[in-house]
Amino acid sequence: MRVDELSPAPGSTKAKKRVGRGIGGKGGKTAGAGTKGQKSRGRGKVARGFEGGQMPLKQRVPKLKGFNNPFRVEYSPVNLDQLTNLNEAVVTPEVLVAAGLVRKGTLVKVLARGEITIAVQLTAHAVSQAADAAITAAGGSVTLLPSPYKQGRPPVKGNQFTNR
Repeated sequence: MRVDELSPAPGSTKAKKRVGRGIGGKGGKTAGAGTKGQKSRGRGKVARGFEGGQMPLKQRVPKLKGFNNPFRVEYSPVNLDQLTNLNEAVVTPEVLVAAGLVRKGTLVKVLARGEITIAVQLTAHAVSQAADAAITAAGGSVTLLPSPYKQGRPPVKGNQFTNR
């Protein structure tokens, strides 16, 4: 057997259907594209991303606005000088709410602005390293509260499956 004698197996190849050759043949007139409509005209193609005249998604989304992290944990900051002005020996989130330093139901983080001169037993959700060192140096103690969220992060903001 030589290369010029090679041929495909009988029945394995089929001639391409020749459409659009007049109304006499089986593939004439509409040539398998149906009647009327966008897909029957021209090449029968629609541009990628085309939504039938509706403003496409790629043009509807906001541009150059940055990224909003849906898992962000927001804290209400409280500084050391504010704790000194309280003159309380035991400071909890409830004491801070009563003093008007934070809103009810928010997470509290203590930051190291200012100085603390009194010994304070602090209970908060988060404390910066510098604030922790300053409180313990002043003779106080720091207790961290556990996160109120499962897995340590809040539920997704703007989730399509919640708040229905």
